[in-house]
Amino acid sequence: MKSKENQPFGYLLVHFIEDPNAYAERIYLDLSDGDNPEHWNPLNGGKPVLTSPLGTKGVRDPYLVRNPQTGRVYILATDLMVFSDGHGSDSGADWYKFSHHGSTNLIIWESDDLVHWSEPRMLDMSTRPDGTHAQLGMAWAPEALWVPDYYPEGHEGGRGAFVVYWSSTLFPDDDVDHTNPDVYDRVMWGVTTDFTNETFSFGGVFIDRGHPTIDTTMLQRTLPDGTVRTYRATKDNGPHANIWLDATDARQWWRPEAEWKILQENIGVDWTENGHAGGVEGPALFASHSEDKWYLYVDVIPSIGYRPMVSSDPDHGFDYLCSADFFMAPHTKHGGVLSLTHAEYERLSKADGRIG
Repeated sequence: MKSKENQPFGYLLVHFIEDPNAYAERIYLDLSDGDNPEHWNPLNGGKPVLTSPLGTKGVRDPYLVRNPQTGRVYILATDLMVFSDGHGSDSGADWYKFSHHGSTNLIIWESDDLVHWSEPRMLDMSTRPDGTHAQLGMAWAPEALWVPDYYPEGHEGGRGAFVVYWSSTLFPDDDVDHTNPDVYDRVMWGVTTDFTNETFSFGGVFIDRGHPTIDTTMLQRTLPDGTVRTYRATKDNGPHANIWLDATDARQWWRPEAEWKILQENIGVDWTENGHAGGVEGPALFASHSEDKWYLYVDVIPSIGYRPMVSSDPDHGFDYLCSADFFMAPHTKHGGVLSLTHAEYERLSKADGRIG
């Protein structure tokens, strides 16, 4: 039996904020109020905890993921600044440039205690196993799942690895100027053991609906018979824009032969101001560690921020969490949630204001 300090308790939320009048595209952390994932308290007085001096110097869509073998936690983030160094709105933002000639790097931080974080580094998502580079237009909204048996028995360094997934345009290898007009956003996948350029390799296309698709979030659930079911929520950015939820029991869920079943569509539409299903993006899935409850946060755009969905069984979809007790600071946008232990929760609480 785990000691109390190593038992699950509390949650950590990583996110960014959109503020046209300030340099807000940085890393923010919120801590749950005790073990309650429906009430969030901003750390560091609501000010950024981490800032990137690399690439565009802006970071968006951050995600937290833990290596279960080492305990090390990583922050992955999009290398993108939309608000022109913090001056003016995004009305003049060149989204064509961002998606066709943007950064193909992620910004990575790592920590062994969630309080002291490494200097940021860049991870190039275009590198193939043979050292060549895929012609990516950008690398947005990264997440990763740990796969304990990704590599075969006897693999040097062990069998486990992170399968990373993110949104990008992908051009033919000979289109180095990225001019092909038929290219659109798809979700890609790759693999790494430690989010360094030395171990990462580009895998290929993960989701292709024939039109723009972005912002995939995933979680896994072990069923009573031992089957691991993988769920994903994704933003369809095509003619009938919406967030949909699907699932698979395939062990190698990242492979093109995996069969996915759609469970729900038009998720979060009632949170939007005009009832338009395309008015939500940046979904974030996570599970309660204390009860049979699953959460899905949807980012209401342009700048309203996260609104909550909840489920007692994701096979039956998500419903609106309409509770007067739910609290999250305004404009909290596109991020991810990490389950904590008692020891980690106490450490973060005591270090508030000194994290970074």
